[in-house]
Amino acid sequence: MTGHQQTRAAERTGRPPLTERRKAETRLEVARAAVRLFLAKGVADTSVEEIAAQAGISARTLWRYFPSKESCVMPLLASGIEQTAARLRSWRGDQGVAELVSTIASAHVETPAAAGEMLNLVRLTRTDPGLRAVWLEAHREAEPAFAEALAHRAGLAEPDLATAIQAAMINGALRVAVEHHAFNAETPASLAAATAEALTIAARGLPA
Repeated sequence: MTGHQQTRAAERTGRPPLTERRKAETRLEVARAAVRLFLAKGVADTSVEEIAAQAGISARTLWRYFPSKESCVMPLLASGIEQTAARLRSWRGDQGVAELVSTIASAHVETPAAAGEMLNLVRLTRTDPGLRAVWLEAHREAEPAFAEALAHRAGLAEPDLATAIQAAMINGALRVAVEHHAFNAETPASLAAATAEALTIAARGLPA
C-alpha cells in the first residue's frame, strides 16, 4: 500500500496512517525506555545513546523525534492530556459538572503498571529541572486544546475569557492532582480518585 492509499484508508476508518501509528509507537517506547533509565541511573547519568539502545533504535533516529533526552518523556505526558481533551469534547451540553468529573476521571483509569510508570515520571520532575520543564510544557500545550473543547460546547467559534479560565482551572486541577498523588504517601486510592477529587474541588470555585 502506498502512502497515499494509507492516508485514504485512515480517513475512512478514522485512524491515523500506519506510518504515523508506527511513529507514535516508537515515540512511546522511547519514552518508556527513558523513564526506566532515568529511574535506574538518574537523568544526568543517562545518555541519549543508552535510551536509543533500550528502545531498539539508533541515536540518530531518536534525535529526529526529540530535541533533548528530557523531552523523550513527552509522549507519556501527552497521552493522558489528549485523553482528557477527548473527554472534554464529548461533554454534552445537557450534562452537568458531575458528568464532566466522571468522564475525565475515567480517562485516568489505569493499570497498576501504567499508573506506576506515570507516577514515577512525575516524581522525577520534582528534582530534575529539565524534566520539570517538559512536564510544565505538556500542560501549557494542553490548555488551548481544553479551551477549544469548552468553546465548542458553548457554541463559540473560538475560546473567550470564560472558557480560557475554565480550561486553566481544569488544567491546573489535573496537574496538582497528579503531583499530589505522586508526592504524598497518604493519597486517594487511585490516580482516577485523585483526579475526581481535584476536579470537584475546582468546581466549587473560590472560598466564600
